[in-house]
Amino acid sequence: SDNKGECIFCPGEDRSRDEQRLILCIGNLSIILMNRFPYINGHLLIAPLRHVSSLDALSSEEKLDLITQVEKSIGILKEALRPEGFNVGLNLGKIAGAGVEDHIHFHIVPRWIGDTNYMTVFGEVRVIPEHIQETYRKLLPFFK
Repeated sequence: SDNKGECIFCPGEDRSRDEQRLILCIGNLSIILMNRFPYINGHLLIAPLRHVSSLDALSSEEKLDLITQVEKSIGILKEALRPEGFNVGLNLGKIAGAGVEDHIHFHIVPRWIGDTNYMTVFGEVRVIPEHIQETYRKLLPFFK
């Protein structure tokens, strides 16, 4: 794929910008990072390291690894942020809301009773109660 250079899910070799890029963890087959434009505090993105756009392009090992990382991330978010629930999913295609269409990724969205999670649907309003770097620093030790 030609645009791997600017793909947020393709980490490259340089680790010096991991914090700036909100990368929490890079495994053998996947990457976990915080969403720079979160629906809510603690919104994580999990993608295969390989630049692929569809589920059927993933190997069995990659599929297993992704679901394992989803499970691990939910456990960490439960411990670190104590949400009351989660939305977990894939946005496949621009019409479904995929911001990055050509590199498949899971969204892990923690939920709290009374949260304003889907306010974005009604206007250009995002209510994020905690600064994103603060949340990054809170979550990072759990991924080490």
